[in-house]
Amino acid sequence: MNVHGAGRVQPQPQPQQSLVRVAPWRNAIMVLFALGGIALSTWGPRLPSIRDSLGVGDGVIGLALAGVTVGSITGLGLSAAWLARFGPVAAMRGAVVVIVAGIVLIGAGAGLAGSLPATVIGFIVVGFGVGAFDVMINVQGAAVEAAAGRTLMPLLHAAWSAGAVVGSAIAAGAAALRIDFQWQFLGEALLIAVAGLAATRFLHVPAKAEVAAAVEDVPPLPVRVGRAARRLLDPRLLLIGLVMFGAELGEGTANSWLSLSARDGHGQTETAAALFFTVFAVSETAARVAGGPLVDRIGRVRMIRITTALGVLGLVVFVLGAPTWLVLVGVVLWAFGVSMGFPLGMSAAADSGADAAARVSAVASIGYLANLAGPPVIGALSESVGLLNAFWLVAAFLAAAFLAAGALRPRPVVGP
Repeated sequence: MNVHGAGRVQPQPQPQQSLVRVAPWRNAIMVLFALGGIALSTWGPRLPSIRDSLGVGDGVIGLALAGVTVGSITGLGLSAAWLARFGPVAAMRGAVVVIVAGIVLIGAGAGLAGSLPATVIGFIVVGFGVGAFDVMINVQGAAVEAAAGRTLMPLLHAAWSAGAVVGSAIAAGAAALRIDFQWQFLGEALLIAVAGLAATRFLHVPAKAEVAAAVEDVPPLPVRVGRAARRLLDPRLLLIGLVMFGAELGEGTANSWLSLSARDGHGQTETAAALFFTVFAVSETAARVAGGPLVDRIGRVRMIRITTALGVLGLVVFVLGAPTWLVLVGVVLWAFGVSMGFPLGMSAAADSGADAAARVSAVASIGYLANLAGPPVIGALSESVGLLNAFWLVAAFLAAAFLAAGALRPRPVVGP
């Protein structure tokens, strides 16, 4: 996915000089990553109000959230063609506009119209925009990393988590001020539109021939899906995918259901419940920022085992805990538990065998599936066992990730 930047990496200056040279480009991408985090944290903290406004139960809300999954998968599949047709700047701006339109439609559909179909359409639209947007910013991130001559992707993904902190804080503030969620959504949509369109001015613009060559080698989506399925028959890659599945299921569940479960399951106000998600996002961001140097000291396997064990403990405490302080401890541990699975899984997939890019794509698809499709499953399960009890499924997959952590061990270097 860094092919867009490959043509720019000729004899490189020293990394320090390169970093200075690409700083505006890197900063713009960090802003765009942060906006992705803001976008996906828009509705989760306000799901109690959305549910009440629509007059439906948790299971129906879970089905509505499936719209995000449908839209995201479609956006992921069409992103390469979108980039090829319009180029990175225009394509990114289009994705921003689609995200903004979807957020506004969710607010208007659920708040002003009280219409479930309109709300579902809004989720599909925003999912489509976020799915395409995610591919585009990662392409740009890989390109700026290559141009800078140093590792930048963990920092960029931390910006996404930081954006989730901002988004959840906005939601908590709006709830505290008794601002109806549709007006909060409108304000966040305007923020994303202004900041996103401004940031795209600093993106790398490859030559048209470069874009055409980059996308020419991308096979149709059904072919890619078939190849990914065959690749996942590799036992080691399958175990890496299991680690990523557990972590991303935990993160996606928190994004969509943490605030609602804090309100209904632990008797918190909507404002306090939104702040619970803010605590989660801050904890995950801190873990990702500090995690890189720690991984260099203790290795991927030990890091995954430590974090997933903390995640299982955190979910147990969150589900069973009674005092608010203890429930918050559970939230922090839960966030630690899901923080490292995706980035370390991507690194492990890249050095797990030949054709690194294809292997990374395969396990990334597993992660996206868990993050986006998991919340509707949790919502459906909650109809039978209750929302808090549905989280035991997340704990079980994190425990499976703990057991599969050995698959992330780097391959031994074979001498000449």
